[in-house]
Amino acid sequence: MKTKAITEVTPLGEKDCFLMVDRDKDAFTYPLHKHEELELNFVENSDGARRIVGDSIEVLGKYDLVLVGSRLEHMWEQYDCQSHSIHEITIQFPPDLLGEQFLKKNQLNSLRTLFENAKRGVAFELPVIMRVYEKITSITAAQPGFYRMLSLLEILYELSLQEEYHLLASKSFANVKNTPESRRVRAVEEYIDQNFRQEIRLKTLSDIAGMTPAAFSRFFHARTGKTVSDYIIDIRLGYAARLLVDSHSNVAEICYNCGFNNISNFNRIFKKKKGCSPTAFRDNYHKSKIII
Repeated sequence: MKTKAITEVTPLGEKDCFLMVDRDKDAFTYPLHKHEELELNFVENSDGARRIVGDSIEVLGKYDLVLVGSRLEHMWEQYDCQSHSIHEITIQFPPDLLGEQFLKKNQLNSLRTLFENAKRGVAFELPVIMRVYEKITSITAAQPGFYRMLSLLEILYELSLQEEYHLLASKSFANVKNTPESRRVRAVEEYIDQNFRQEIRLKTLSDIAGMTPAAFSRFFHARTGKTVSDYIIDIRLGYAARLLVDSHSNVAEICYNCGFNNISNFNRIFKKKKGCSPTAFRDNYHKSKIII
């Protein structure tokens, strides 16, 4: 069963570049949703609020800045936020805003990477938010039309150069396929994606890479930033989270269908990685669903 699509239809027309909303409000009330457009969302005075992007659930500080990709579920909810003076600037723009051929130019490599990362959601750290704060909060004052478009491109380009960020949704939840430069890593990741429901042995992966197990473990960690076991667990958890959202299967069925062989171990790992139990994750997701 597919999840009840909470799909927002934005008022952007084919000839529009982007939609911008700058508002002050006393609470987060908009439900979990998705849309075709990419979304850059800035929030301040958001201490204690909670952000859901894909299978990522995070409690916020005073500021938040996120770029969300096309058709990726997201919402900001009140949770423990006590502020009644929330400031939010939302900018939505179509995936083809700059055009595929234009983005292939060498000078736009960083923007191309940013938009690729947005498929999983990109949360920028506080130092980055402070660097672009004036540009974002003053964009509504920019002259409408071409010059406001330039202001948006300047913000996006500045963000594309930053290294202080983290990706939100797991790649298996967001159905994103990496294309690592290393042929060996690419072959190993493809094998894991196709066989995550089964037991995966280190020896099998190292043979695919043509290396000894010890050398492969060091090589894989250096290229991906994760141990082999952590990478496999993250892939399995992403698929498990997607099944919790999109199916009526019970937790035990999902556990075994995603390659875990012990329900207690699955619950423990899920809570450690996601911050809540599988049941609570499903409840949090479903209670927020409203058809738009």
